[in-house]
Amino acid sequence: MPNKLLPVVFMLSSTASLSITGLLTKYLTTVLPLSLLSVLRFAIPSLILLVFLALTQLRLPTRSMYKPLAMRALCLAACQLCFIYSLQHLTLVESVVLFSTGPLFIPLLEKLFFGVRMPLTTLAGLVSTFTGVVMLSGSVGHVEWRPELMSGLLAGVLNAASQLCLYRVSKSNMRSVDINLWSLGIASIVLLPMLVFVPWQAAGQLTLNPQLLVIVGSLLAVSLLVINTQIFRSKAYRLAESGSQLAPLIFTNLLFSAVLQVVFFDVQYSPVQNLGLLLIVVATMMTNVLPMLWKAATAHKLHSA
Repeated sequence: MPNKLLPVVFMLSSTASLSITGLLTKYLTTVLPLSLLSVLRFAIPSLILLVFLALTQLRLPTRSMYKPLAMRALCLAACQLCFIYSLQHLTLVESVVLFSTGPLFIPLLEKLFFGVRMPLTTLAGLVSTFTGVVMLSGSVGHVEWRPELMSGLLAGVLNAASQLCLYRVSKSNMRSVDINLWSLGIASIVLLPMLVFVPWQAAGQLTLNPQLLVIVGSLLAVSLLVINTQIFRSKAYRLAESGSQLAPLIFTNLLFSAVLQVVFFDVQYSPVQNLGLLLIVVATMMTNVLPMLWKAATAHKLHSA
């Protein structure tokens, strides 16, 4: 397979896994406390990776990687808390759309932390996204700052920060599997204090039954999908020429999630909410796709001349 196609295949595998993860996590939010689910979402995949690497070749990160790995772990932990909370209260598509605004905030974060020039399209996209969130609240005349909407949008911001850290780490000599072992492991450690809020008395009354088997199976499936999502995304970024090269493919997550919602849920949106969802998607794509098309068109003109 040509090298140029490999990043595309890896990214599509990552986004498909992410969509299925969202579907299973949506179910798990109905049967597990937020605090316990947040910890297990990172602890189980990190333990799976640890066992696998212990049997093959476990590599410790270099000293220079401690800071970016820790920063990514913090962003992952906070991002998943916000995302899972939004999944508890919003539909699958609403949560995924807000989560997928991450690429929109990457230029903004680069401007704030690295002094990179922010294009005007990013500013227009941010305004459009804000408008879309207001419309998604279902109350345009009286803006209602629903915490679940703000949590979903904050998950997008933290997702952007996580992707910036991942892009930096993926350009190092660390293997993708090592990057994700330490990122997920540190994230699970960061979230350990959340276990204080778990109602352990109720959990201790659980007995072996079909629902418990479904819960355990879903947790294992989510863990394997999280590993697949992170490793294949790391591979995609490693082979890509730049982080923005793969930006349009991130939005296939929305397509996969929309199909899953149609299949598994009966959800109806008002025309205003549909327009709000569309506005957020268009704003996010506009910010990432238009600059790429402009760059390609300019390069073609120079080549033709």
